[in-house]
Amino acid sequence: MVDPKKGKQTSLNLDEIKKLIEILEKSQLEELDVSYGDVHLRLSKTPAPQAQVHSAPQVMVHAAAPQAAQSSLQQAQPQANAPAGHEIKSPMVGTFYRSPAPNAEPFIKIGDPVKKGQTLCIIEAMKLMNEIECEVDGRVAAIRIQNAEPVEYGEVLMIIDTGA
Repeated sequence: MVDPKKGKQTSLNLDEIKKLIEILEKSQLEELDVSYGDVHLRLSKTPAPQAQVHSAPQVMVHAAAPQAAQSSLQQAQPQANAPAGHEIKSPMVGTFYRSPAPNAEPFIKIGDPVKKGQTLCIIEAMKLMNEIECEVDGRVAAIRIQNAEPVEYGEVLMIIDTGA
């Protein structure tokens, strides 16, 4: 769009935006933030967090296999010795890393105090390193995944004791 008073372009057209997307996709950048005239455009390779839907676990009991049914029921019930607190779940499928580099100290250890927004770990997905931030203030009660292990979407990574 051209400003008639100034006689110069004040916004980006669709072809220019497509070109910026193409540049981001071909680069090693994670994000691209552009302000041009009246337009502010932020492009990111990392998907926006999605709302998580929680549902009660369902246990299927098959009469022909009583031992398997009993095993299923035991797995579905929460473990008595499992620490209570806020569960930090994986927002994606990937590989779990406790530290920013192979020889670096881990972001957190069991018993460490943590604050909302603090980086807890990294999940690598499709060669992108995604920092997982703490959702609550508290203390690390448990870390459920070993370093460099694969994780699934929604899998519990760690438990934060909020003291509430």
